[in-house]
Amino acid sequence: MEVRAHGIRLLMNMLLLLMTTINFGDFQRHDSAFPQVVPNRQQFFELESISISCEGLNGLTGWRVMKKTKGHVRPCASTWDTSTGPCSIINAYPSSDSGEYWCENGGIQRSDTVNITVTGGPVILDSPVNPVTEGDKMILHCRKEDKNSNFTADFYKSGISIGHSPTGNMMNPSVSKSDEGVYKCSISDTGESAESWLIVRSLGTRAQTEESYFHVYLGVGVSMMVLLLLLAGLFYWLKYQHNIHGHTEEMPLAQSKQASEVESTQATYAVITKPRMMKESRAASWSACSLERPADL
Repeated sequence: MEVRAHGIRLLMNMLLLLMTTINFGDFQRHDSAFPQVVPNRQQFFELESISISCEGLNGLTGWRVMKKTKGHVRPCASTWDTSTGPCSIINAYPSSDSGEYWCENGGIQRSDTVNITVTGGPVILDSPVNPVTEGDKMILHCRKEDKNSNFTADFYKSGISIGHSPTGNMMNPSVSKSDEGVYKCSISDTGESAESWLIVRSLGTRAQTEESYFHVYLGVGVSMMVLLLLLAGLFYWLKYQHNIHGHTEEMPLAQSKQASEVESTQATYAVITKPRMMKESRAASWSACSLERPADL
C-alpha cells in the first residue's frame, strides 16, 4: 500500500512539473499577442461600432477583454460574469470607450495592450492598431466624417510635416525602425485628428519571438517524453514490487503448512507408540509374577 502511494505521489509531481512548463510557455506566447480590433485602427468617430476580440488567441478560449479608461480598470463587457468572449461596442463615446484594451485568461496570462481613441471631432487618423514589422508596407489614411467630400490631407510625425496627399492616403512601401513615432493628420477648413503612436517591431524581435516559441515547444516535447519514460518505469517498478510482495506472502503459508504436517505426523506417531509401550510393561509384570509363584509353593 505504501509503495503504491509513493508511486502516485511521484506521478502527481511529474504532472505538476509538465503543467508548469506548459503554462510558462503559454504565458511567454500570450505576452507578445494583441487583441484583435475591428475595424483595424486606433481612432474612431463617436457613435461608431467597435469589436474587440481575444477568442482563439494562440488557439485558446476563455479570454476576457479588459479596458482601462480614466484610470479605472474593468471588463469591457457590462458584467464580469458575461465578460468572456468578444466585446462589442455598439455606440462608442470618447469619455467611456477611449483607453487601453488587453486580454486576460484566468487572471494570470495577459496580452499586450492596444490604445483606442474615440473622438467627437470631424477628422481621424486611420493607422494600424498593432505594431508593424520592419520591411512591411504601411498605409495611413486621413478620414473625414463626411465621406462624400473630396479633400487634401497633411500628415505629421512628432509635429513635423511629412507630406500631403490629395487622396487622403500616405503609403510607406517599406517600414523601418526610424518610422516609429507619433502621427496625426489634418484637413484644411475641417480640423485635425488626434495623435496615435505607431510601433515598429524589428525583424530581430520577430526572429527572437519565433526562436523563443521553438524553445518552448522543444521544452514541452522533452518534458512529455521524460514523463512517459518515468511512467513506464514506474509501472514496471510497481509490478515488480507487487510480485515480490505476493511471493513473500506465499512463503509463510507454505512454511506453516509444512509445520502443520510435521506436527500431525508426530501426534500420530505418539498415538500409535504409546499403547505398545503400555502392553510391553504389562507383559513384563505378568512374567515376573509367574516366575515368583513356584517359589512360594
